[in-house]
Amino acid sequence: MKRIFLLMACVTSITLAHAQKLTELWKSDTTLRVPESVYFDTKGKVLYVSNIDGKSDAKDGNGFISKLSTNGKIETLMWATGLDAPKGMGVVGTTLYVADLSRVAMIDTKTGKVTKMVDIEGAQFLNDITTDAKGNVYVSDSATGKIHVIKNGKGELYFSSADLKRVNGLLALADGMYVADAGTGTNYKLSSDLKLTKFATTSNGADGIAMVGKNEYIVSSWGGEIFFVNAQGESVKMLDTSESKTNSADIGYDPATSTIFVPTFFKNSVVAYKFER
Repeated sequence: MKRIFLLMACVTSITLAHAQKLTELWKSDTTLRVPESVYFDTKGKVLYVSNIDGKSDAKDGNGFISKLSTNGKIETLMWATGLDAPKGMGVVGTTLYVADLSRVAMIDTKTGKVTKMVDIEGAQFLNDITTDAKGNVYVSDSATGKIHVIKNGKGELYFSSADLKRVNGLLALADGMYVADAGTGTNYKLSSDLKLTKFATTSNGADGIAMVGKNEYIVSSWGGEIFFVNAQGESVKMLDTSESKTNSADIGYDPATSTIFVPTFFKNSVVAYKFER
């Protein structure tokens, strides 16, 4: 019986590993400056890319947001400026929210102008952003292990746990949130009543999250790995560019075309991949 179980587990692992793959579609030019995050705007059919342009924790005013077409052409390199070290992004209505160390920038998507800065009390390294159907904006703080929420233009603490060592990726769900911990590679489900449950393991540096099916996700790892996680919480590595020192930071995703957009950080480009089953 034990041999049968091990054989079935092996077959399942092999099937999972060969069922999904990423095929490169295009690569942008390298005029970007330390791109950390890509956000695909489903309404505008445009890619927003956050550029740190310096150190990831520096308050230097060098950070900016670029606009790219969905075929990788840089339409406006410095579309929104005056940021420090911008990272994760999300859109509600006509406002782009951008995590920027201890604050969240609100940018008008029609003009690229910063309309407001929301200071998050006690924040040190705001990283990823996700938005829910009600228009709430959630932002992770990798330095403090906390998740904050912005409601009506004001920030407040949403969730905190000692289990979160370096919380990074967030993805709002209908019944809660998917959370990736960069410190341990553990992926969690955070329920709407704030119960944290381990769901899967990818790798240290866990970063961006995209939903690609019912309870199915793609999770990037900053070091250059991209994983597929199925509904049972099993994960398989689809891509590893770590040998070429090409990072895979906070990914964007177009569900209509099953395209993953990967910011390469120090390589100063965005690479698009077709996700295939």
